[in-house]
Amino acid sequence: MRSGSPAPRNPLPHGRGAVSNPQNRFALRREAVDDGWYGAAANGGDDVTADETTLRTEVFEEHARSLITSNDSPDVPFDRSINPYRGCEHGCIYCYARPNHGYVGLSPGLDFESRIFVKVNAVERLRAELSAPAYRCAPIAIGTATDAYQPVERRWRLTRGILEVLQAHRHPFTVLTKSSLVERDIDLLAPMARDGLVGVSLTLTTLDPDLARRWEPRAAAPWRRLQTMRRLHEAGIPVGVSIAPIAPFLNEPEIERVLAAAREAGARHAFYAMLRLPHELRQVFVEWLAEHYPQRAARVLGRLRELQPKSASAARSRVLTRLSGEGAWAELVRLRFEMALRRLGYDDHRVALRTDLFRRNPEPAQLGLFRHL
Repeated sequence: MRSGSPAPRNPLPHGRGAVSNPQNRFALRREAVDDGWYGAAANGGDDVTADETTLRTEVFEEHARSLITSNDSPDVPFDRSINPYRGCEHGCIYCYARPNHGYVGLSPGLDFESRIFVKVNAVERLRAELSAPAYRCAPIAIGTATDAYQPVERRWRLTRGILEVLQAHRHPFTVLTKSSLVERDIDLLAPMARDGLVGVSLTLTTLDPDLARRWEPRAAAPWRRLQTMRRLHEAGIPVGVSIAPIAPFLNEPEIERVLAAAREAGARHAFYAMLRLPHELRQVFVEWLAEHYPQRAARVLGRLRELQPKSASAARSRVLTRLSGEGAWAELVRLRFEMALRRLGYDDHRVALRTDLFRRNPEPAQLGLFRHL
């Protein structure tokens, strides 16, 4: 390398959200140095091809000891959830689940979106948990941390198997996704919707294809998600839209347009959450912001700081406002959102799901056939 020349910058991985692989909070710190692996770039050139920067997805199998996760958070509308995958190939830069990869010794950056763990025994564990004598039925939320319909679902079909178990037990559930793969399961969702057992929400953070490609690089395009909403609605499945997260000066100006487009596509209810940056997610997001929107970075981060509590005591009491933020700007967003809902004719409440149809021990499929003879 020429004396006095700056160290070459590693090329960005093609088709990914994060721009680096920072250490997780449980590991020792490491210092990155140029080791000459990037060919022409190491010699002062810039002719690195997309193939050289492609980061391939690795899939790892794991056996879950339990599948249904419980929570007692007063600011979320469910007390149990299912996530058949750990990590998410969609690569959404804002995903609050990124720091969870630290529990398996991996980075919340590129590792989170390229090293995916599949819970291969998910269907068997769910069947056992629903059949347990102590189990009490309440709606299960699917896909709350990582997307249950991310690309690996096409091969592993764990979500499909989970829905089949829930259908057999007549168990209510909701699905939150940003993938059009959910259309594959309309044959299961539509009959359950007629019995008041299911609701589906699509996350739609922006209508801008350029922003979507940058911060949701492997998720369905915005127009495709609207098409999915329409198809679910036409199949009789209650559909909602989630604008989560709302990031100031990025997708925040689009709130009303997103709600209008989703309502036209059949969405009946809507909800939102402000961008939060827990643990290592802050570094991942700040690096992404500096790379893609350097002119807006200071404004975005400054406004995010305004949404945080100003003292430790306020932080401890912030549970009910952590998703909506605090302060004048957060209140303005809340008013904009509520006014748009009323103007566009959204329902006031989410769909209420039935629990009285639950069967702890569903009859074998063969016996069920005789009911129709």
